[in-house]
Amino acid sequence: MFKINKKITLNIILFLSIFTLLVAFFIQYILGHKPCNLCIIERIPYILAIVLISFNLMFNIYQKIIFFLLGVIFIAAAAISFYHFGIEQGFFDESLVCDLNPNFEDISREELLKSLKLETISCKDVTFKVLGLSLATINTILSLILSAINIKIFLNYEKN
Repeated sequence: MFKINKKITLNIILFLSIFTLLVAFFIQYILGHKPCNLCIIERIPYILAIVLISFNLMFNIYQKIIFFLLGVIFIAAAAISFYHFGIEQGFFDESLVCDLNPNFEDISREELLKSLKLETISCKDVTFKVLGLSLATINTILSLILSAINIKIFLNYEKN
């Protein structure tokens, strides 16, 4: 069995997290595809991973805990992405996170007109695909792979 270099693994995960966010921002701001609410929420695990790995690389402490936390973060990311994928495919109904019809009971006419001008994106709408896969699908796969890597390193930490 080969030995896994933990520092290189953290650097690769850091690079992938930064790259993933840059691609998301490129698609949003340069290509003009507006993200839905779940798309924005799916960015949070990558931001957390960047913060945790940067902390570890600066101080070089708590590395085993960092791998555990990254595993948990990417399991949560996979769950959120799979839920988004399920909404896109019609397996699940849109949740309150995706709610496009806010409560307009206590709103003035001017505020109502402003809200109607805002462009809202449904979580069901797939506005961008890569190789025929939605970004939620790709994120589900990537998150599962990253969570498996981190949990495996955590469980075998003393052996490597």
